[in-house]
Amino acid sequence: MKFRARFFTVVTLILAIMLMIVWNASGSRKTSAVNPAAKISELAWLSGDWQTASGGHARIEEHWTVPAGGTMIGMGRTVVGDKTAEFEFLRIEQRGAEIYYVANPNANCPQTDFKLTRLAGQEVVFENPAHDYPKRVIYRKDSDGSLVASIDAGKGTKSQTFSYAPGRE
Repeated sequence: MKFRARFFTVVTLILAIMLMIVWNASGSRKTSAVNPAAKISELAWLSGDWQTASGGHARIEEHWTVPAGGTMIGMGRTVVGDKTAEFEFLRIEQRGAEIYYVANPNANCPQTDFKLTRLAGQEVVFENPAHDYPKRVIYRKDSDGSLVASIDAGKGTKSQTFSYAPGRE
C-alpha cells in the first residue's frame, strides 16, 4: 500500500511539473505577442524618389510609394549611358505582425522575400539567411536627408553600398 501511495505521489508531482512547463511556455508566447509589432507606416521615411549622383558610370534610382493598404511599392533602375542595364520591382508588405521586403530583380520569378529583423528610427534591416546573395538588405536615412542602401552576405562579409540623394527629376 505504501508503494502505491508513493507511486501516485511521484506521478502527480511529474504531472504538476509538466503542467507548469506547458503553462510557462504558453505564458511566454503571450508575453512576446504583447510586444508591439512593427507597422509598415514606420517606414514612411523611405518613400520618395532616390538617385545616385550623376556623372558616374551608372545612375541608379529607386522610387518608393508611401505606405498604404499594408504595402509600399518600389522600383529600381540602373541606367548606363543611354540604356537600362538592370531593373527591379520591389515591395514592402505587412503580413500580420511581420514585414517583408520582396524583390523581383529583372522581373524574375519567383520573388525573394526578406523578413524585417530590425527597425530602429530611420534604419531598417531585412534578412533571408537561406538566400545566396544578398542575405541582408539595409536602408538608412541620414540626418542630411540622404539615403544609404546596402546589401551583404551577412555581417562582416561581401557587401555593396549605394548612396542616394533625393530625386531631382
